[in-house]
Amino acid sequence: MTTISINQFKDYEGQTVRVGAWIANKRSSGKIAFLQLRDGSGFAQAVVVKADVSEELFTLAKGVTQETSVWVTGNVKSDGGRTPLGFELEVTDLEVIAESVDYPITPKEHGTEFLMDNRHLWLRSRRQHAIMKVRNEIIRATYEFFNKEGFVKIDPPILTSSAPEGTTELFETDYFGQSAYLSQTGQLYMEAAAMALGKVFSFGPTFRAEKSKTRRHLIEFWMIEPEMAFFDHDMNLEIQEQYVSYIAQSALENCKNELEFLGRDLEKLAQVKAPFPRVRYEDAIKFLKSEGFDDIEYGDDFGAPHETAIANAHDQPVFITHWPKEIKPFYMKVDPENPELVLCADLIAPEGYGEIIGGSQREDDYERLKEEIIKEGLDETDAYDWYLELRQYGSVPHSGFGLGLERTVAWISGIEHIREAIPFPRLLNRIHP
Repeated sequence: MTTISINQFKDYEGQTVRVGAWIANKRSSGKIAFLQLRDGSGFAQAVVVKADVSEELFTLAKGVTQETSVWVTGNVKSDGGRTPLGFELEVTDLEVIAESVDYPITPKEHGTEFLMDNRHLWLRSRRQHAIMKVRNEIIRATYEFFNKEGFVKIDPPILTSSAPEGTTELFETDYFGQSAYLSQTGQLYMEAAAMALGKVFSFGPTFRAEKSKTRRHLIEFWMIEPEMAFFDHDMNLEIQEQYVSYIAQSALENCKNELEFLGRDLEKLAQVKAPFPRVRYEDAIKFLKSEGFDDIEYGDDFGAPHETAIANAHDQPVFITHWPKEIKPFYMKVDPENPELVLCADLIAPEGYGEIIGGSQREDDYERLKEEIIKEGLDETDAYDWYLELRQYGSVPHSGFGLGLERTVAWISGIEHIREAIPFPRLLNRIHP
């Protein structure tokens, strides 16, 4: 007997196979029982016809409970195109592996907070399966894109001795008598790697200790952070729009069924292609004023309503460039045409999903960077001495950016809550009360 997974049904039409699965749902109509199977690779219907099986097997099929694990044997048949899979299983045998009793997440509607508190089980649902498949595709396409572009994957440390962006909102821990922090970005380390390997990227967890209850923020998330030697500001924007276009189109091509199940407007994703619009910060402020926003002034950062208004004026992701120096981190390079501005950009996703990328050309002049570090009240002789040294030994123009994975998954999937885009939010308190 050949044991296969659900996503292999198409290769076994007309054959008898065995599948290990869980019962996602079931229904019956007199002489036929319909079992909705899931095995991680996909979902499929198994049909049990009373006339074709023993009375004992049919009774078992009608009584099997949600999330019971089973071995199912049957013939793979076309379902006439009724489902995205295109095939179903005509059951000849059914064996219970382990029974599930009183599974808490039933087919009825549940509140988001209840589902988050039961995330370890909610992850089994068809909706979460679709989101995780889209997330996986974005990760796969990320590696594919950067490998094609000649980037080298580098892993920066998760425990660091300082705050790369000068903030005090960090998770602190004792590191053998010294303070260490969970990383909020691998950027500084990636700059060092770029000086050795030219084009590099990291992909790892980052942590932000700021308390936030908005649907856009997470305390722990994953970030993709490329750094490129010999790249100026414009080149940086070009690689960003190429990358975002690539992952959006890869998701559209390879996760069409999942996106349709989530109710995503596929036409909007199809429009995501480079180049993207570019709006200078000062022009964005003027636009917001013209739209009636009286809560924003030059020198202010944008909130969610401001980002949404800017995004809604475009069909594509949009760059907000040339921000005031005073509200951006110390490492950004000053605009040579206006010392009050820095060569940076935030990339705002369409449809109200907010910023998905922050990036800039980095300051490559030793004296200017040292001056900024001192100005910020940071310790240039200890935590940042090595970072300054990168500018002493063959400094070059270089740029980089960071893309937040979960917010990007939320945008591409078209889901409302960013917490659905991370596999296990809200479980920390249950593991470590």
